[in-house]
Amino acid sequence: MNNKSIHFPNQLPNLNRANVTNDVLAGLTIFIMLVPQGMAYAMLAGLPPVMGLYASTIPLFLYAWFSSSKHLSIGPVATTSLLVFTGVSMYAEPNSTNYISLVLTLTLMVGFIQLLFGLLKVGFIVKFIPHSVLNGYTSAAAIVIAMSQIKHLLGVEGSSHLQIHLQLVELFKHIPEMNLTTVLIALGSIAMLLGFKRIKGFPGAFVVVISAIALVSFFHLEGKGVDIVGEVPTGLPSFAFPHLTLNTVQMLWPMAFTIAIISFMESLAIAKAVARKAKYKIYPNQELKALGIANLIGACFHSYPISGSFSRTAVNKDAGGYSQLTSVVTGLLVLVTILFFTSFFYYLPYAVLAAIIVVSVYRLVDIKELKHLFQVNPFEGWTWITTFTITLVIGIQWGILLGSIFTLMLILMKSTNLNIVELGYLESKKAFRNVNRYPEANTLEDVLLVRIDSSLHFANSSVLDEKIKMFLRNKPEAKRVIMDMSGVNDIDTISVETIGEMIEYYQEEEKITFFFVNMKGLVRDKVNKAEWRTSYKESINLSLEKMLKEKGLNYKDKRKFIPDVLDYQI
Repeated sequence: MNNKSIHFPNQLPNLNRANVTNDVLAGLTIFIMLVPQGMAYAMLAGLPPVMGLYASTIPLFLYAWFSSSKHLSIGPVATTSLLVFTGVSMYAEPNSTNYISLVLTLTLMVGFIQLLFGLLKVGFIVKFIPHSVLNGYTSAAAIVIAMSQIKHLLGVEGSSHLQIHLQLVELFKHIPEMNLTTVLIALGSIAMLLGFKRIKGFPGAFVVVISAIALVSFFHLEGKGVDIVGEVPTGLPSFAFPHLTLNTVQMLWPMAFTIAIISFMESLAIAKAVARKAKYKIYPNQELKALGIANLIGACFHSYPISGSFSRTAVNKDAGGYSQLTSVVTGLLVLVTILFFTSFFYYLPYAVLAAIIVVSVYRLVDIKELKHLFQVNPFEGWTWITTFTITLVIGIQWGILLGSIFTLMLILMKSTNLNIVELGYLESKKAFRNVNRYPEANTLEDVLLVRIDSSLHFANSSVLDEKIKMFLRNKPEAKRVIMDMSGVNDIDTISVETIGEMIEYYQEEEKITFFFVNMKGLVRDKVNKAEWRTSYKESINLSLEKMLKEKGLNYKDKRKFIPDVLDYQI
């Protein structure tokens, strides 16, 4: 095997012995993380813990075959698990047979949507969800996830509410019922997990799970009110196509679409971040297809929706993982666990799984990014806060949608604000500059020189007339208006007509002549079709010659007060 390449299908690269060794070690490391995490996230989704293991087998093999990422580690994750619970718990009791059936149907639908989007090459759709919306959403979702686990940390009955205020009300009701032994196990687990996080590459979750199982088993703490996982089924999941009906599709498609998009966005963001450091390219549509196939076929083997994991991907990269062989190794080890070692988890306390979830998600609350957004662009900061609040108060299923709608509304409102400034000639720079920024710039009393820094459309064209009126009120002697159009990238029909009417009014009523400079080709073509030249050309040319003569300037000297070349005269 000396330096000979091993050929794997599709995106799996050629490997030599050193790379294979690194991948096997990385796969073992991820396996140690994935087993407790997978079981914990399945519990978060309202499913039996073993389904977290099922979701860590077949989907991993399929993704490894079809993916373009060498390092992305997929499987159960917190956000997707909570979305599953949100979307299905309103129709069936968590952990019930009907609930599991609906989850498998949801998984099938998620896979179908992702695969369809990949085949149609619509991976670009993620660009329509702003970073501020996604970051605000994940920050709020992390709090909701942590709050949903308080009942397991305290050992009390809890509700299935996912709104933060309802969770708090329910929590205060049950605090007197908390189990002290469970609380101590939870606090000890959290302390150990946080402490182990400081040791790079240390399998803290695995050690905590083993310690807790030994503790509960030796002292028989299940008899003191500590809730444990209990019997975990042994053996591979059987193949069964999810029960698909028109009624279930109608019920679940909104959440299926949400999970398909969010899980893809998270996976793509993680994959791109790692690929950028490792200097290779990620193909969004290929990732969609890989995730889609993994979910679609995984649903037939009792898997629930999977996504890319930031923590496991980071560990994969740090452990020396080179290719998706790591996912194959991880999946095989999980299969062995399902076949022979599920009885080991009988005494595992739910409080430990809850502790693993809380410690995994608390870093997702990104207040640092919020401060950065407000510092750079307050518009994005308010978008973050709005999405964050919606997700906490209204519900996690509405966060992305309403946050994106809010952003769209703000953009539309912002587009009605036309940015137009008066220019003056700045001798030190030999250029024309905004007089508000450079008060020392020279201007002419009888010439108003303005620059439009926005595209013109139906929503803001009426503002242009108001702005020109305001400028002319401050410059009553102005007889010529020169409009620098360098910042206008597009113009619609209504705006062309509005400007034409404005020109005609000022020429006939106020005896003020308009000139346009730096008009871009696309804008010029639309203006030409409106036949402005035919309407106004002769009188304007005469006015220009008169203006130049009055100033004692010849045509070549016009740069002293007109930016660049007066290339379009109205």
